Amino acid sequence: MGVRDGVLQVLSRMQDAADRALRDPADVTLVAVTKAVPAAKVLEAIEAGVTAVGENRVQEAERKFAEIDLPVEKHLVGHLQTNKVRDALALFDLIQSVDSLRLAREISARADAAGAEARVLVEVNTSGEGTKDGLPPDEAAGAVEQMAGLPGLRVTGLMTVGAFLPDPEDVRPCFRRLRALRDEIEERVIPGVSMTHLSMGMTNDFEVAIEEGATIVRVGRAIFGERPTR
Repeated sequence: MGVRDGVLQVLSRMQDAADRALRDPADVTLVAVTKAVPAAKVLEAIEAGVTAVGENRVQEAERKFAEIDLPVEKHLVGHLQTNKVRDALALFDLIQSVDSLRLAREISARADAAGAEARVLVEVNTSGEGTKDGLPPDEAAGAVEQMAGLPGLRVTGLMTVGAFLPDPEDVRPCFRRLRALRDEIEERVIPGVSMTHLSMGMTNDFEVAIEEGATIVRVGRAIFGERPTR
């Protein structure tokens, strides 16, 4: 299956999931995750209807984005080291993976010094797995309140990586937990914070994530096929 067919199939599945949840499909953005995918294939995906791409690593994004001349939103979806923040701010429209106050403060300092505003999502570890990045759910709301006062930083929602389980239904509690946390933060009415986005769901489980309220799904393998591990 080619890239174009992959994009069209994913968009169709997204629409079906939104219909089941009585949601408007237009309220869910597909982020094509392009880790280890050559720029030529990324361009194919954009031409097929992808409006946002996600990269895991700053260095790979620097090389690849130089070859992409079509209009597309660029998201950082992987872990961000503090020493890469300045480069990330120059490359990405949205940083989805803010997993600590320390990182938020570094982004704030760099963005404020540049006279810019960084749009970010706060990453939450909803599965409780020690191998995953993200704030513990019981610390996330307090962290968001502290981030709200940082100049040059705009929190616009939450992100999670669900548990890697064969049955997508078994991942549903992770997505429900993130949605409940979003609702809790909204109830606090924190100045300068919006809970516009819930980024959750990947190739194995994005349909369940949409049913649970995802506004962004991050899909790579269903579009580009298997990629080399490294």
